[in-house]
Amino acid sequence: MAGEVVKKEDSLNLKVTNKSHVQPEEKIGRKEYQLVTFDLPYLAFYYNQKLLFYKGEDFEGMVQKLKVGLGVVLKEFHQLAGKLGKDEEGVFRVEYDDDMLGVEVVEAVVVDDNEIGVDDLTVAEISNTNLKELIPYSGILNLEGMHRPLLAVQLTKLKDGLAMGLAFNHAVLDGTATWQFMTSWAEICSGSPSTSAPPFLDRTKARNTRVKLDLSLPEPNGPPTSNGEAKPAPALREKIFKFSESAIDKIKSTVNENPPSDGSKPFSTFQALSSHVWRHVSHARNLKPEDYTVFTVFADCRKRVDPPMPENYFGNLIQAIFTVTAVGLLAAHPPQFGASLIQKAIEAHNAKAIDERNKEWESTPKIFQFKDAGVNCVAVGSSPRFKVYDIDFGWGKPENVRSGTNNKFDGMIYLYPGKSGGRSIDVELTLEPEAMERLEQDKDFLLEA
Repeated sequence: MAGEVVKKEDSLNLKVTNKSHVQPEEKIGRKEYQLVTFDLPYLAFYYNQKLLFYKGEDFEGMVQKLKVGLGVVLKEFHQLAGKLGKDEEGVFRVEYDDDMLGVEVVEAVVVDDNEIGVDDLTVAEISNTNLKELIPYSGILNLEGMHRPLLAVQLTKLKDGLAMGLAFNHAVLDGTATWQFMTSWAEICSGSPSTSAPPFLDRTKARNTRVKLDLSLPEPNGPPTSNGEAKPAPALREKIFKFSESAIDKIKSTVNENPPSDGSKPFSTFQALSSHVWRHVSHARNLKPEDYTVFTVFADCRKRVDPPMPENYFGNLIQAIFTVTAVGLLAAHPPQFGASLIQKAIEAHNAKAIDERNKEWESTPKIFQFKDAGVNCVAVGSSPRFKVYDIDFGWGKPENVRSGTNNKFDGMIYLYPGKSGGRSIDVELTLEPEAMERLEQDKDFLLEA
């Protein structure tokens, strides 16, 4: 699984060749959409970044097709061409008007004697420097969407293809809505006259509570610590571990070997894999048995709320679900123990629990920072259900899909379906370097003989 690492000091030496903005291809007029309780906690997160790599020879033609298709798809997804604003009472909202700039599109090229190809950048691990060069808006808070576009796209020409870096304002949409937009954009570019599932735009149907927040942007040097000095970010490594269909089946069958006696359901693929990663990451961190560890999952609540919201609900409809245990207990018990904790936490998060969480937050709004997921945390922020390898703009499926460096912290995981399809899953994991090194040597984690 270990791919070659593009060295940290290596810069891609990018040159920006064009910068433009894309608006919906038809006039829409003034639109306003109140942000609701599910959206507001993410104002102090960073823009959500995605990176897709495509093979192809005609960079200019690909860019042109993407921009034309973007103008078409923005008719329905016009919120992404707007800005954040506040109404007269101080309630945040998305505002759109035809005279706004729209989506920012940057075109760039790698200026290099030894030209870099798609395969050079789709290894298991590439440096943070390179990731930041390929995706816009690194280190940009969602709150800055009051002054800059809610979606930025960077299209970088490679020797044999294109890197598509995207930054979505996370106060405006979650992962489900992100991939719905990407699917719709690809459908238009591939020649479909319309999108298969227009977005459901009325956020107040999910929660119609008006919460006033007094938020302002931090100083340019980032959030200060208590003594006023910005803390240096710890060095972290990001790597993709690819679990084949057979590996996933093995993890799932192992955890379901001795079904719980309390009559609960068999463990799902997600619960089995999550337990597997949680146990092995906790071991790789060299934690003491008495140390606590938290497992966090950002769960989609579209089908959990009452009444349920449609799958094409456009906005944030996720909540963080937490479960905690001692490291010693997690290690001493078979994987069913961790899977059971995760399963119970997820199943307990029903419409009543969601409503109580919202009421509690609305009474004393707390703006989280992206790293507030818990002590010794393993946190999952994406789903292998997202059909990311079906995003075909007319020149084939992506060679690789991953997330950028924003909103990453020690223990953050993004799950994606494996490119080979079926039940394979890619685990994109961020860890401190020493723990990552130990995990790479853990044959039981990698399921190597």
